[in-house]
Amino acid sequence: MRDETSLAAVDPDHAWPGERNHADLAQPFGEMIDVLRGFLDKIAGARPDAAQIAALTQDLREWSDRLDGCQVPERDQLFARLLEQPGRGQTMSPALEVERQAPGDFRGHVTFGRYFLGVNGAVHGGTLPLLFDEVLGRAAALPGLRLRTAYLKTDFRALTPLDTRLEVRGWLERQEGRKYFVRGELRHGEVVCADAEGLFVALRPEQR
Repeated sequence: MRDETSLAAVDPDHAWPGERNHADLAQPFGEMIDVLRGFLDKIAGARPDAAQIAALTQDLREWSDRLDGCQVPERDQLFARLLEQPGRGQTMSPALEVERQAPGDFRGHVTFGRYFLGVNGAVHGGTLPLLFDEVLGRAAALPGLRLRTAYLKTDFRALTPLDTRLEVRGWLERQEGRKYFVRGELRHGEVVCADAEGLFVALRPEQR
């Protein structure tokens, strides 16, 4: 059963400005990002002919030009700022499904699509630190708290399979003042694919 505690719901001031100011756009933007994820997976696995490549290039160029008129400052962007959407509405790392988020404890699931392929059906290793940065940061975060990653170490224990629903967890080990020491692991059943440890530092009020 999904047991998600939204930091934005607990403390509206914790939400990114984009989420606070454009709540009506969150769902349609999230749906668009989901389609974009699927598109990137298709691109990764496709071998189009020259005519298809040319047509797609033109389509993408036209959309890029259209988006020129929609550019906003960082604090107002939607991409990666929508806490309620899988993966926060971004495509840099895979969509993270939140199962439980409580102070000091984060649990969820993730599936890596073809876009994140390394070789021979295994997920590219460079993707895992991106995932752990998100998971450990969420595990450390408390309502109203903003953190910066100070240290992140990832150990690769087994190959991470593609197109497989994996369990991911992060937990807070201890806190020392503004320092939050966190650990996490990614599992495929009983197999630990990777684990990580990190140090996150809380920002001062004037740094937020």
